Amino acid sequence: MTQFKFLHAADIHLDSPLHGLSRYEGLPEAEIRGATRAAFDNLVQRAIDEAVDFVVIAGDLFDGDWKDMGTGLYFARAIGRLDHANIPVFLLAGNHDAASVISRSVPWPPNVRLFSTRKAETHVLPEIGVAIHGQSFPTAAVTDNLVLAYPDAAKHHFNIGMLHTALAGREGHAAYAPCSLDDLRSKHYDYWALGHVHEHEVVCQEPYVVFPGNTQGRTIRECGPKGAVIVAVEDGQVRSIERIDLDVLRWAKVEVDCAGASIDALASLIRAALTVEWQQTMAGIPLVVRITLVGQTGHAGAMLDRTATLRDEVRAVAASISPDLFIEKVKVLVTPLPPSSDTVIGDDLSLLVEQAETHGGLAALLAEDLGPFLLVAQASLGQAEDGDLRSLASDGDWSTVLGTATLALRSRLTGGA
Repeated sequence: MTQFKFLHAADIHLDSPLHGLSRYEGLPEAEIRGATRAAFDNLVQRAIDEAVDFVVIAGDLFDGDWKDMGTGLYFARAIGRLDHANIPVFLLAGNHDAASVISRSVPWPPNVRLFSTRKAETHVLPEIGVAIHGQSFPTAAVTDNLVLAYPDAAKHHFNIGMLHTALAGREGHAAYAPCSLDDLRSKHYDYWALGHVHEHEVVCQEPYVVFPGNTQGRTIRECGPKGAVIVAVEDGQVRSIERIDLDVLRWAKVEVDCAGASIDALASLIRAALTVEWQQTMAGIPLVVRITLVGQTGHAGAMLDRTATLRDEVRAVAASISPDLFIEKVKVLVTPLPPSSDTVIGDDLSLLVEQAETHGGLAALLAEDLGPFLLVAQASLGQAEDGDLRSLASDGDWSTVLGTATLALRSRLTGGA
């Protein structure tokens, strides 16, 4: 009876540069910048603790060319621990660490097997009857279907195919090395170890086609648990796939429904939502949250007017729940109730406020006056987040910007209503 286990990981993005963290005062910047290494340390330790027979890394071990030799030296030391434990590592280069991207190198321990960029090749572990097939990316943008040239399954072996791909497409991921499930099945492999997609997904079970997801979320776009999978094989059949968490810091998005809520009720609503998220996560690691206020309320204008101070108030609420709970950003997306006939600003001023949002001339003036400023702000503050006012202004969506501004102005003119 043949039994073995292997760890399948991908998209580690060691030393990924994280831009713009300084904009968000209070974030654990050092922990975030060191998170990819710490998660990889967890991967190495878990592989040793589980006594896996080998490790496969399906692309994007590195995030791009190293800014210095520190990245390579760190990897050599970390992977050397697996060498001392007699655990071989099979490594595939993806779009971020393609041969044309990584210009530096260091001698790696003898347990590392890097797949060729010239053509698909096979590495065999004869003592446990495993054949591992794969091909590294020669350049950062591979658009050919690499699977078609992969070798046929080796007879009397458990066959694993390694590939960096989004298959026929996954939202938010470039279509590198595109292929179909039928293409994968045509090779008659027992397991496909994929990379490139940062969300965990078991695409298929006949054969098993698995994205483990990335090992560490790096921004608010990569929420939830992150890690790898441990696959147990018995007599040539996959018996179990265990998803393991390796991340050392986690990101989350929390919506707070402010429908009908007053300004005074905001703190308690936010506290309740953050408490639920913190208790549900229960990971024992820092949690970084983006709060989004939604819903229709008569106090929408006042909430928008206080956007600049809300984040500090929300940070204080988070800190009182746990010292490991942090706020990345507060987004105010509440909408106003229909205007009340009881609220009087003054006919001329009221008309001006109402028409500002759709006033083409005003939008053109804003674009002319603020355009140069936005370019300077982007250079110093970094890329704006999708959907915030700076991003909308940069995209020329002045009607939304004006709508937000006039709503806040109306709140001030009517005493906060």
